[in-house]
Amino acid sequence: MESDEIDRGDAAAQLVALQADRAALADRVMQPWWHDVASGLLLFGFLASSVIETPWVRAVAVLVFALGLCALAWSYQRRTGVWVYPDSKAWLTWVPLALVVLVPAMVLAEDHGQRWAMPVAGAVLGLALAVLSRWWTRRWIAELRGEL
Repeated sequence: MESDEIDRGDAAAQLVALQADRAALADRVMQPWWHDVASGLLLFGFLASSVIETPWVRAVAVLVFALGLCALAWSYQRRTGVWVYPDSKAWLTWVPLALVVLVPAMVLAEDHGQRWAMPVAGAVLGLALAVLSRWWTRRWIAELRGEL
């Protein structure tokens, strides 16, 4: 009987410690506002660069996009100590939205010579990425705090 009470006491203490750790994590995982803005601008720049037909400019755009995303990931992980991937709800929001915006823009740009379509798609998706990033992080924080 005593061992059950000790084990329950230890389990309760461990649960309280785990909840405190989750609350501390929730307090530090929200990225600064500029992180969302920077990711949206990187995506916009990458998609808008397709207007320029010079191969080296496109190569630079790809490089800037990749290095920018790596820098954002590095700064986030260094600041928070964690890295987490968006959940299925975020992906099920982002992927259809990206397809609905990108496919018509690519068709307009490539098949109909409407080169303006890709920068517009970049602006729409850049804004959507910034908003979805903030939304998903707030959902994750609520989950860590046990609010979901």
